[in-house]
Amino acid sequence: MSRNVYNPFGSTTTHYEKTMGKKFMQLKNRFSNMASKSIQKELEYQRFVIQDNLEYFKPNHMKKQKTFAEEITLSLNHESKFINPKYFYDDHGSQLFDKICELPEYYLYRCESQILKNIAKKLTYHITNDVRLVELGSGSSIKTRLLIDALFQSQKDVEYFPIDISNVLIDSTKELCSDYKNLKVTGIIDTYENGLDFIEQYDNKPNLITFLGSSFGNFSETDGKRFLKKIHNLMKSSDYFLMGVDLKKDNDILHNAYNDSKGLTAEFNLNILERINKELGGDFKISEFAHHASYNISKGRIEMHLRSLSNQVVNIASLGLCLKLFQNELIHTENSHKFSISEIESIFEKTGFDIIQIWFDTKKYFGLILAKKF
Repeated sequence: MSRNVYNPFGSTTTHYEKTMGKKFMQLKNRFSNMASKSIQKELEYQRFVIQDNLEYFKPNHMKKQKTFAEEITLSLNHESKFINPKYFYDDHGSQLFDKICELPEYYLYRCESQILKNIAKKLTYHITNDVRLVELGSGSSIKTRLLIDALFQSQKDVEYFPIDISNVLIDSTKELCSDYKNLKVTGIIDTYENGLDFIEQYDNKPNLITFLGSSFGNFSETDGKRFLKKIHNLMKSSDYFLMGVDLKKDNDILHNAYNDSKGLTAEFNLNILERINKELGGDFKISEFAHHASYNISKGRIEMHLRSLSNQVVNIASLGLCLKLFQNELIHTENSHKFSISEIESIFEKTGFDIIQIWFDTKKYFGLILAKKF
């Protein structure tokens, strides 16, 4: 479980998602002197200027809704039903995830924060030039502050490009701008694939692209390599990439992290059905489903599902969809792969990266990888 805006189950990315970010850059070059309203109309993005040092871009609301509807129609009609975990993160889902990060069982947040606190000087030792901070799946930006603090140790001004599918980005960036005088923020409320296209060839300034948390573990092996190759292809030779990975460990520790005693992870998982009810006119009875998460040792991953507690029929009005579910039938909502160091080194080498450094927490539960393209 992690902040995730990508599809780990296979390639169901829409034509819209693939093209809109790149279209932005094409139009930016063509129409650099045009009024922003004209560019926004061409892009199907809305631009919001909050203050001198804060603006954000958001896709047209109806287009985004259509994408959600299309994907739910596809995934729930599949023989093995699933829901893309990027849809966990509506506003309520994002709030729940922040609460999960504070749980004693959920070691990931604490371990990664420990690493970030310890590597500030080490990070700037490797990164000698001024860089722009680009963060994929920024969420509430709590850990981001540790990176911003590190960059301010070596540069006077910092640019920050957060990319997140949730509106929580707006409030968190407002707080950042009020707390950091020399911080300039350009937020992108969209999938990070679109966001990456947004920054491609934006200018010649080096980027520090960060993918914190354990979201990489949500990918299948194929999609994970595709994601890293996309990062590699857009990076300039002067860019850096910082990524978090959850490491293999005792099964009980993993089980407890995804089955917490307060039931917040269960609520987080079930919230995706609430979202379908609210946004797409579904009539899921939440009490008729249960959270189910277990560690698949052979595949090295946590598998999260929603289990139907009875034979039932669910209607989703706006989709004209009628679902029949049997008792104990599962809806797959997330995979979270865990890695050995040798596995990570192999994946990075195969996707064109040179690992500069890997940092660990004191228990070696989690790792942060700093890399460049070769």
